[in-house]
Amino acid sequence: MNILRMNILRMALLSVALTLGASFAPVASAQQPGAQKSLYDRLGGLKGITVVVDDFINRLVANKELNKNPAIDAGRKRSPAPYLKFQVSQMVCGVTGGPCKYTGKTMAESHVHLNISEQEWGIMAREFKKSLDKFKVPAKEKDDVLKAVASLKGDIVGR
Repeated sequence: MNILRMNILRMALLSVALTLGASFAPVASAQQPGAQKSLYDRLGGLKGITVVVDDFINRLVANKELNKNPAIDAGRKRSPAPYLKFQVSQMVCGVTGGPCKYTGKTMAESHVHLNISEQEWGIMAREFKKSLDKFKVPAKEKDDVLKAVASLKGDIVGR
């Protein structure tokens, strides 16, 4: 993945994390009064991040329309939900200022064999919206997150 695409991915994940951060209760920390908490801390640390990721991945894995695609179905067997949850949680943790380091494949590498269609992309986007709604992300922020995620579409759809 070139530097521009990696930066776009980081910006998209940061946008998701920023938006979701408003949905989590603040976590006590040893920071001095008046000091701004890191985004990772505002999300509730790894605990808060994994709750959101867990919900979204559960929605994708259970989606019958997505699983009609034989390549996606086979991919679920090669990369089961717990693995996907770990990788996505690590990515979000790292880009939000947490101690994690994402070492997974690029979006293009991890989706090239899945033959994801425009329709399947739309299904994924609707499932993502449901997760955002579950955590009561406001409309404007939700729209901004979806725009950021849409920037990854070229690496995921029709590859």
